Amino acid sequence: MFKRIAEDVRTVFREDPAARGVLEVLLCYPGLHAIWLYRIAHFFWRFKLRLLARLISHLARFLTGVEIHPGAKIGRRFFIDHGMGVVIGETSEIGDDVLMYQGAVLGGTTHEKKKRHPTIGNKVVIGADAVVLGAIEIGAGARVGSGSVVVKSVPAGATVVGVPGRIVQASEPKVKPLLDLEHGRLPDPVAEAVNILVKKHQDLEERIKKLEGNK
Repeated sequence: MFKRIAEDVRTVFREDPAARGVLEVLLCYPGLHAIWLYRIAHFFWRFKLRLLARLISHLARFLTGVEIHPGAKIGRRFFIDHGMGVVIGETSEIGDDVLMYQGAVLGGTTHEKKKRHPTIGNKVVIGADAVVLGAIEIGAGARVGSGSVVVKSVPAGATVVGVPGRIVQASEPKVKPLLDLEHGRLPDPVAEAVNILVKKHQDLEERIKKLEGNK
């Protein structure tokens, strides 16, 4: 248990440059507290003590602003940065070394009692206020940009932005993503398409002027 706690603390230092000391991390990181309370709740969920598990997760939501269903499956070194508003549904599955920012949601799209939430691969980054819906898969090393709404599976190493989410760059699995998820520098596929159309329009105008000048 203590090894896992120490690993969680190291993860905070790795992911958050604002972390200055161990005591600060232990006392002032609600995302970390949410993970610890989730693990307790998940333990009771596995042993069929469902009401107790839900009460613990409800307490965690009240204390941290993070809602993680105790039935979700979460890997190691998972980190929630800032935390407030994060929601992780019951059948969500999250791999190792995953990073989620504030307001991110792993939600379901059906009322049927089956797999209805996303599966997140290892080393995925999910940006602030991003929403990933349904029983889809986000491949290892993928990046989901801030404010994106993803309703289709994403291949490993891809970067997705927009509503609905569009793949703007992709790389091979096990390779560093071609585009780092710096939220202020994410490409806008719609704006890029408009810029291409504007450029073509300008080129046509230039050609028309040249043709008119040759008359």
